[in-house]
Amino acid sequence: MHILVVDDDPLAGEMTAALIGSQGYETLMAFDAMGAVEQLDTHSDIALIVSDMHMPLISGLALLAMLREQDNDLPFILLTGDTPDDELRQTPGLHACLSKDAELASNLETAIKQALNK
Repeated sequence: MHILVVDDDPLAGEMTAALIGSQGYETLMAFDAMGAVEQLDTHSDIALIVSDMHMPLISGLALLAMLREQDNDLPFILLTGDTPDDELRQTPGLHACLSKDAELASNLETAIKQALNK
């Protein structure tokens, strides 16, 4: 089982992958939405997607919408440097929307467990 990390910033993506890896999960990386689709097409064992919200061309929210239109219902966690409002947190198909802040490590661990029902 893999968790797909999607982030256009390689350093931020690696940091997110390291947080996830420290929880015992294996990760795959994509640097944009198209890379995410390629990873999904290549790896059938992806169980969860963790995506940055602000990416060029296709945002994390647009990636979520695109996947849902394709009947892909993998759990999806969105990360943002902004403070997520209630409307964003209630986006259909989104399991969690987390701020990239000092609490990210513990919040991400909790969100992953909830999304994977562990």
